Amino acid sequence: MDVWAKELPAAITICDREGRVLDMNDMAGKTFEKDGGPGLVGKNILDCHPEPAGAKLKGMLATGKSNCYTIERNGQKKFIYQAPWFENGEYRGLVELSIEIPDKMPHFIRK
Repeated sequence: MDVWAKELPAAITICDREGRVLDMNDMAGKTFEKDGGPGLVGKNILDCHPEPAGAKLKGMLATGKSNCYTIERNGQKKFIYQAPWFENGEYRGLVELSIEIPDKMPHFIRK
């Protein structure tokens, strides 16, 4: 993981096209601590996702499509963004960003 991302206060998980976890930052390790935390590197993310999430993830891995949504767990809201990553223009897998959403957040409309 690049130095700037290691301690970023958002969870970053990176996997290859087959779903094998290649890397995760400190926050992702804490977020997925019950599932193995940093020990998930080298494991397949499909093993951690029950249906119907598993099927959706398989489709995303196959096509390189993006997905975004919000969740709430233990009173904490999060924005989840899953998107393809590329190396020299070649689709290589998916990256997931999980960012905590504050209770009150300004919204601006810009022209």
